[in-house]
Amino acid sequence: MINNDSLAILGGKPTFDKPLERYNSFGEEELNAANEVLRSGKLSYFLASWNEIPNIGGFYGGPKVQLFERLIEKHFNVKHAVTVNSWTSGLIAAVGAIGIEPGDEVIVTPWTMCASATAILHWNAIPVFVDIEDETFNINPDKIEEKISEYTKAIMVVDIFGQSADMEKINRIAKKYNLKVISDTAQAPNAMYKNHFAGTIADIGGFSLNFHKHIHTGEGGILVTNDDNLARRLQLIRNHGETIVDDMGVDDISNMIGYNFRLGEIEAAIGIEQLKKIDKLVERRVEVANKIREGLSSLKGLRMPILKPNCTHSYYAFPLIYDKNLTGVDRKVIYDALKAEGIPTDIDYPNLHMLPMYQRKIAYGKKGFPWSSDIYKGNVDYSKGICPVAEMLVAEKIMIISICDYEFSDKTIDMYINGFKKIWSNLDKLKSL
Repeated sequence: MINNDSLAILGGKPTFDKPLERYNSFGEEELNAANEVLRSGKLSYFLASWNEIPNIGGFYGGPKVQLFERLIEKHFNVKHAVTVNSWTSGLIAAVGAIGIEPGDEVIVTPWTMCASATAILHWNAIPVFVDIEDETFNINPDKIEEKISEYTKAIMVVDIFGQSADMEKINRIAKKYNLKVISDTAQAPNAMYKNHFAGTIADIGGFSLNFHKHIHTGEGGILVTNDDNLARRLQLIRNHGETIVDDMGVDDISNMIGYNFRLGEIEAAIGIEQLKKIDKLVERRVEVANKIREGLSSLKGLRMPILKPNCTHSYYAFPLIYDKNLTGVDRKVIYDALKAEGIPTDIDYPNLHMLPMYQRKIAYGKKGFPWSSDIYKGNVDYSKGICPVAEMLVAEKIMIISICDYEFSDKTIDMYINGFKKIWSNLDKLKSL
């Protein structure tokens, strides 16, 4: 029963009197897998060496790492999988592997975790931000071509919140301008785009294994590609390629700078068990999203997530669009009322181009490198207004339910929905706040 007279923000009892339980996809299987590796005493088999040394290690890592990669290839129907110790490492490796040069430009969305763009800067290349769609919140393919210059070398696509970007249009543009495509599918594992897994129809794609993702190993990432050469370059960047290229007979040694982006055996063992559950875990997130959609769809001023035709959604998050004109209550007041009820939502999503790094063009050192250096011949613009849809949504309309952050039982979902309805039943009382 909804109590219409006792909003927590006005002194009433909150819907949730304690924090929601955090999402946990681990069970005995992961515990046993980790213990097996611990008992073996071999937590990593990686060596910065081309030769495999029996019972010691080598270039490709240990048995758990290699098995995890083969299982990923089978599940996602790709030729190559390369695991890394974080998805940030994966993005850095991906940008380096496509042969990016200092001063090149890479198109990217402003709505993503900061690493998507800093992975570009890592190689002294320049992020160029393109606005998003107001339906999927992914990069708007119709806005990409106007940002392509003679210096553009790649497009980094981000499948935000759990749904694939329009890869058909994006790949068509990439082919027209001879650009590489990287798919950052950190938030959308198992989502489908026209009978393909999201993240698998770019030159390089991949997924995050960070602790609040659908499946995780604490930290970690998965790179996928169907290109033999790119796979080899990813493996080299992952594991101190500069020491190995000669023994492997690699001629193109560009971006072969020594890194340790290697996943450990414990993480790989856990990942193997998590991968077995991926279908069930994602299906549950979809069930949660559908229940929330059903429960909130009657509330005025809220637009539910829009699913594009021939796509599925993994629902890392459930993004809502709020319209103050239909409720008469400021979004911040609604947010504060939800927070008082113990209902976690978010209204602040980072527009990356507005971060101090880009506004001041300060990255390496204090003198504006790489933007102000001789290696960059372009003139990228990061001023407010370049991504009007993304900026408007953050300023006025976006409300995000973080589905992958919490353990949504059916009871929790019902309470969550009732908390929203409790607030919407008292909109008149909130207008004065």
